[in-house]
Amino acid sequence: MTWAPETDGAPGAPSAGRGVRTAERGPTPDGASFGADALPTMQLLRRLDTGPRGLTERAAEERLARFGENTLPEWRTTSWQRRFVRSLRDPFTAVLFCLALVSATVTAWGTAGVILTLVVVSCVLRSSGEYRADRSMAALRDLVATTATVLRRTERDAPARDRETPVALLVVGDVVRLGPGDLVPADVRLLRATGLTVHQAALTGESAPVPKHPVDAPEPPRAGLFDQPQLCFQGSSVVSGSATAVVVATGARTRFATANGGPARRPASAFDRSVHRVSWLLVRFMLLTPPLVLMASALLRGRGLETLPFAVAVAVGLTPEMLPVIVTWCLARGASLLARDHGVIVKRLPALHDLGAIDVLCLDKTGTLTQDRPVVHRALDAEGRDAPEVLRWAAVNAWWTLHLADLPVPDALDEAVLDAVDEAALPPYDGVAALPFDPVRRLATAVVRSPGRLGVHTLVVKGAVEDVLQRCALGDGERDRLRALAARETADGLRLLAVATAERPARHHDWTPADERGLVFSGFVALRDALTPTAADALAGLARRGLAVKVLTGDHPGTGARVCRDLGLEPGAVLTAEDIDARSDAELAAAAHRTTVFARCMPAHKARVVAALRAGGHTTGFLGDGVNDLHALHTADVGICPRDAVDVVRDSADAVLAEKDLTAIDHAITAGRHSSGNIATYLRITLSSNLGNVLAMLAAGLLLPFLPMLPVQVLVQNLFFDTAQLAFAYDRPPRSALRRPTELLPRSLLRFITGFGLLNAVADLATFAVLALAGHTAGSGGEATFHAGWFTENLLTQALVMVLLRTGRRAAEGRTPSPVRWAAAGLAGAGVLFPLSPLGPVLDMAALPPAYYLLLTAVLTLYALALSAARARHERGERDG
Repeated sequence: MTWAPETDGAPGAPSAGRGVRTAERGPTPDGASFGADALPTMQLLRRLDTGPRGLTERAAEERLARFGENTLPEWRTTSWQRRFVRSLRDPFTAVLFCLALVSATVTAWGTAGVILTLVVVSCVLRSSGEYRADRSMAALRDLVATTATVLRRTERDAPARDRETPVALLVVGDVVRLGPGDLVPADVRLLRATGLTVHQAALTGESAPVPKHPVDAPEPPRAGLFDQPQLCFQGSSVVSGSATAVVVATGARTRFATANGGPARRPASAFDRSVHRVSWLLVRFMLLTPPLVLMASALLRGRGLETLPFAVAVAVGLTPEMLPVIVTWCLARGASLLARDHGVIVKRLPALHDLGAIDVLCLDKTGTLTQDRPVVHRALDAEGRDAPEVLRWAAVNAWWTLHLADLPVPDALDEAVLDAVDEAALPPYDGVAALPFDPVRRLATAVVRSPGRLGVHTLVVKGAVEDVLQRCALGDGERDRLRALAARETADGLRLLAVATAERPARHHDWTPADERGLVFSGFVALRDALTPTAADALAGLARRGLAVKVLTGDHPGTGARVCRDLGLEPGAVLTAEDIDARSDAELAAAAHRTTVFARCMPAHKARVVAALRAGGHTTGFLGDGVNDLHALHTADVGICPRDAVDVVRDSADAVLAEKDLTAIDHAITAGRHSSGNIATYLRITLSSNLGNVLAMLAAGLLLPFLPMLPVQVLVQNLFFDTAQLAFAYDRPPRSALRRPTELLPRSLLRFITGFGLLNAVADLATFAVLALAGHTAGSGGEATFHAGWFTENLLTQALVMVLLRTGRRAAEGRTPSPVRWAAAGLAGAGVLFPLSPLGPVLDMAALPPAYYLLLTAVLTLYALALSAARARHERGERDG
């Protein structure tokens, strides 16, 4: 057999042109390739127009000029300036702008300046954070090797020489050498390999090294592309062994680039959607109120534009000016406590709200549910019965292959076997020789001598089930029965090692793999993943909070299901990557809702499952630590990673855990729901109280010959009320409020604020009757008294609303009043004392007679009783609903 003629790759050369064009197509998204995984080695080399001596310098330069450098594609990031302009279109920002305009209209320049400052700061923080997140994705290039050992020739007939070449200059057809610790510089097909194992977690998420070896004539693949033994991929690293390989794909055509391509624009998170809904609700109210006031005044009272300041003040009174401050204060305090007490860093403040809103948590099992090591589950004989003797023979094999190997490399399976037995209890065998594990043989052999048995050596063989069974002296029926037994154990999520022995006459010459024949089958050693000690309790805690956990793993379906069962999580039916690919988006959304385990997942599958859950109405969180998790992290409402995650993941995540522990996530979710509950309480109380005041002001404006409250009085009243509500950032919600996510649905919010707003308006109208009964509604003096009376009643009713409608009103422990109660007491004191202070006359308010306070007490008592009854009825409706 001869090699195909090698050209210099000149343009127009038929073989070069055809070969390189075909090769440069690279693997297709469905996992098939242009032939790198299917063609015999000789045909592939001909197709790439290369050979075992590599390319010439001239051919490499021409291919580099034609197809470009071996670098990941540059991802275009939106400029910071464009992001700032885009953030101005946000509905929340629109609310702030409207507030600034109405404040300027009533000459409240200080308020307008503060609001405009909030707009600028909000836009700067948001645009800067998004810009940094996009730029961090470019750090993927740092995970690719910088140089590679390449076999090149100066001329066609010159000898090939090894040289260190920048990875960017690699081209298809280059022959490269790989050794322990090397990063695979491109997608390659193995030509030769010795004991090669590769870590490809960046692409598959599997933590265990994968054995690789050349296959001259590959069979049709039965598994995914990454399971093909003859292929290695850019972004993976060599754990052990050495290899020579030919480059089959570079740059944007590698699987690393296609699996982690430029990020799509991140979908709106739960916080974004919540703010969007509430903001547009407020905008509609604000735009509707002033025209209604002006039209009503013109029709019923014949007033014109002189009522414009009052109409604008009504709009200001309806809108919660302190909304951005309360939101920021609640989230910042929650994030600070979370970092101090539990070591969880929230990098993006709105992510704390998203943490509290998630109802589905997606995660990989390795490092979260399981430790990154196996443990022995049981040892069984050929009949499936427990057999400690089998475990003892496996430990003998592990001990002596480790001690007699030329370059001992600790193996996780051997360590698990040795940990499961008492080494002191092992029989005193003497090691004679060892044949270490080989990825082609897929087994290891130890040759030992028993004391007192001169002239006899025992071969102890341990390895993959199929390879050990092939070397045992078994009939076809018995071999098939043992395969079926192994398949049942594997389907139950266990990893099996087969153990066999054989006695041979002692000899002095070397033992070889040819001696691994005619073995006597001993049994199986079944291993499982070691469970994380805190995982079971953490999963139970998440379940109590109403969170569904979805396990997205690259492992075998049975392994994922087994881990879930061991932790008390019912796995149900398992979906594999093939099942995900076979479903449409709508079908996957329906299936994802009822599925717990997704197995054999590639990065695109994880992201698609998360997107399907979001499409099904769920708020999702994703916990990941590898490059293969980036797509899913960006697709989820909130991305979470541990502190030891790779840099690019840590930069892209919304929250960083001190340790990869579900208990920390439980604390983070609790803190998020705490903050979100306080924000929701603020909005409900503020909007319902403000709506009641607006309705009362509209009614009073139509019934009275004067304005019921001056614009400046409205603003001072709002200032007192909003300042008091800063206490909500320190409130303590009850445990019942932390059992499920807090949602601000516009329809539910509108129903709440309408019902309690009308009740507040009734109390205001009752106050008008009290003022009328007292005879203080006529004349200039009557106006000042009316203003003072309504000012006092408004602040007192708002103080009652703060105490009686707050979510955490039953959460106070002992006799210590909550911060909200202190703030409500201060607000009530301000309402009573302000009209009596020297500032009262400045704002056109007069002192009130003692009789008014007696009548007002009766009104407030009835209002408090009605408010309590309405709240109880509302809570019953929520529970029943």
